[in-house]
Amino acid sequence: MKLLVVCGATASGKTALAVECAKRVNGEIISCDALLVYRGLNIGTAKPSEEERGGIPHYMIDVADPKESFSVSDFERLALPIVEEIAKRGKTPILCGGTGFYMNALLYARSFGSAPADAGIRARYERMAKDFGKMALFRRLEEVDPESAQLLHPNDTKRIIRALEIYEQTGRKKSEQNDADIPRFDFTAVSFDYPREELYRRIRARVDEMMSRGLVEEVKSLLESGIPENAQCMQGIGYKEVVEGLKNGDSHSTMRDIIELNTRHYAKRQLTFFKRMKNLTWVAPSINAAEEVIKLYENGRID
Repeated sequence: MKLLVVCGATASGKTALAVECAKRVNGEIISCDALLVYRGLNIGTAKPSEEERGGIPHYMIDVADPKESFSVSDFERLALPIVEEIAKRGKTPILCGGTGFYMNALLYARSFGSAPADAGIRARYERMAKDFGKMALFRRLEEVDPESAQLLHPNDTKRIIRALEIYEQTGRKKSEQNDADIPRFDFTAVSFDYPREELYRRIRARVDEMMSRGLVEEVKSLLESGIPENAQCMQGIGYKEVVEGLKNGDSHSTMRDIIELNTRHYAKRQLTFFKRMKNLTWVAPSINAAEEVIKLYENGRID
């Protein structure tokens, strides 16, 4: 089985490219986006409409209640069987999104050192996460093994606990042990290579569209429905800025400017992450991009 991965920065046209590729290779799309999993978060996530999905099945969208936390481990547990089931039907699984940790959770299994499991240690840290929150657990890892913390998402409770377990049992950091990414699948990855200013222009247009479609009203509605402002889903870019703006009495214009700035910073972090991805080819945006990507996927090169 071979996967196609369409990744990259926010507002770079990933969905449209993935849909066009899916039409050419009989593919189905697994969304790898940390906010698209939540029901009710539509405008601020730029959730693709039925029209934008082009008749192609999309998975891992609207699978979580916005009042609940959703981790990388949750994503792996739900999405991995979907990838395998798509392939079993003779179709091409296409991963599409900008959350690199989610993509890697599907593309690789991880070995985490040779220390054996300890149920007592795990139970203690699971209680810590439940009583004090996932960030308390993550901060504990930052204290004892900052190198491992840099490589893990704060919501990836399973791997954070494993790193703490290794540290307690061996007295050594997990980052000092021989961990490895174990590939699950053969894959070809692509990302649009926009000049920085063009990407910023696209981000500006995306934020303007969100505001005009009613992002502020969407956030108000979510809060009125009982979703706490400190819920995990409300920490996403676009949502947290509006929450703060509503508390501070900011204008829509001020909120828009802050969202755009934070989105730019996020895009930089995304690009830094994906530059380290194996088997990644940067593709020039063009009307023939999907055709070129399929040539790369099938033949290993773009003519």
